[in-house]
Amino acid sequence: MPHNLKLYFSFFIFPFLIPGIHSTLFAQAAETKYVMVIHGGAGTILKSSMSAEKEKAYTEALTLALQQGYTLLKAGKTSLDAVEAAIRVLEDSPLFNAGKGSVFTHDGRNELDASIMNGKTLEAGAVAGVTTVRNPISAARAVMEKSQHVMMAGPGAEQFAKEAGIEMVDASYFKTRERWEALQKAIRDDSLKNKPDQGNKKPAKAGVINKDNKFGTVGAVALDHAGNLAAGTSTGGMTNKKYGRIGDSPVIGAGTYANNATAGISCTGWGEFYIRCVVAHDISALMEYKGLSVEQATQTVLDKVSKLGGDGGIIALDKNGHAAMPFNTAGMYRGTVSSEGKIEIMIYR
Repeated sequence: MPHNLKLYFSFFIFPFLIPGIHSTLFAQAAETKYVMVIHGGAGTILKSSMSAEKEKAYTEALTLALQQGYTLLKAGKTSLDAVEAAIRVLEDSPLFNAGKGSVFTHDGRNELDASIMNGKTLEAGAVAGVTTVRNPISAARAVMEKSQHVMMAGPGAEQFAKEAGIEMVDASYFKTRERWEALQKAIRDDSLKNKPDQGNKKPAKAGVINKDNKFGTVGAVALDHAGNLAAGTSTGGMTNKKYGRIGDSPVIGAGTYANNATAGISCTGWGEFYIRCVVAHDISALMEYKGLSVEQATQTVLDKVSKLGGDGGIIALDKNGHAAMPFNTAGMYRGTVSSEGKIEIMIYR
């Protein structure tokens, strides 16, 4: 057989003679590589209770966040730049429980948390309980890049942010009517459920009763041209929270984690369970030590959360551009953008 005919047979005919080979090659060629995934919180998000106008507003905000991040990635900027930019868009929107749309504490304050991590160096930064920082994700990055620390909280974090040149605002900037009304409802519900005549045999644990009051976070994970991952998360915490409660969002390894060897992860949901399960790091560890895929690892860890009674979701992006976005609630605001710039937005299950 002539040499050129042998080559033709090998490359174009031979794969068709072995079951599965052609379909595998085609699947690999058609596989989508993602460069960014984002979320805007999980919870009881039902299409039946969502107006067309509000759904459109959420979709537009998530799309804008992905566009901002993708534009930077395409221009050769870092994954950290893309994550910060995308989260700032969501923090500036009153639709999400982060930044401008943050929920109220029991005392009628807005206390914000955020974290960010560099998958290349494992450097990380976080702020917790800040009340006058317009974009907490930027303050978290400043902690990572301009200090020797990982986490700062309260007035000290605000002082550092101001000295680092982060934009500060009056606390009234974060007050929105919708979040204020949600606080009043949460206080009423909490009061009713703790009345002695409700059949309670023992006092409820301090905190919020309604599960949906515990949800609300934004996050992003990005993979840049150099193959570096970054992840970030930002939140206003839980409605009606007391005693300076802090959830998983600013806790590295719980709500946020990034490692170039495995994946970047951002979480949303009932923070106490995510802290107890060390969710974000556990996903990375399963990938590193057991060789699980990003899809397998995220689902395995979310199942652990579920067994303990926790709800929420996870977004993750691995070093090869594979994305996973599992959740165990009725819905999760989420979106992806591929290396070609194709954007997809999803809300419901």
